Amino acid sequence: MKLVILIGNAAVGKMTVGQELAKITDLRLFHNHMSIELVIDVFGYYHPKTINRIRSVIFEDFAASNNYGMIFTYMWAFDMPSDWEYIEYVTNLFKSHGADIYYAELITSQEERLKRNVTENRLRHKASKQDIERSNERLLRDDSAYRCVSHEGEIPFDNYLRIDNTHLEPAEVASLIKTHFSL
Repeated sequence: MKLVILIGNAAVGKMTVGQELAKITDLRLFHNHMSIELVIDVFGYYHPKTINRIRSVIFEDFAASNNYGMIFTYMWAFDMPSDWEYIEYVTNLFKSHGADIYYAELITSQEERLKRNVTENRLRHKASKQDIERSNERLLRDDSAYRCVSHEGEIPFDNYLRIDNTHLEPAEVASLIKTHFSL
């Protein structure tokens, strides 16, 4: 079992890279908005407790399965202890089932992320982003409230890769991740 955690700021390309990585490996993609959009559809608003409970059930059952592995995307606020705890929880859950864990951080500029925030693929898979003005405001607000790019050397994990994907196509980034981690 393998778990690849794709981390990065909003609209950096986590889901799109995850889609490409799933195409070239036997990994299954569970991008963060799969649970977010479901809960918003049911509740009519963002309800983090339910989102995390749904994710936990999926993680627990998947980690105990015979699947090759999973790609999970996560917007990690490095200045929030609760986000560090969440990554530790997910990591430990999969490790308890013998999984190998890999972390790939994607980074690019705010300007580029605002461009990516309106791509067809993003809007098709993330209904909550379809109000472009509101989505851009949330991206800018989150940028000022949280630090979602790690400092050099901050990530303590052995299997960690940081990629500036500003000028790379998602398939190129996926190939780099696959090769680097021998997936």
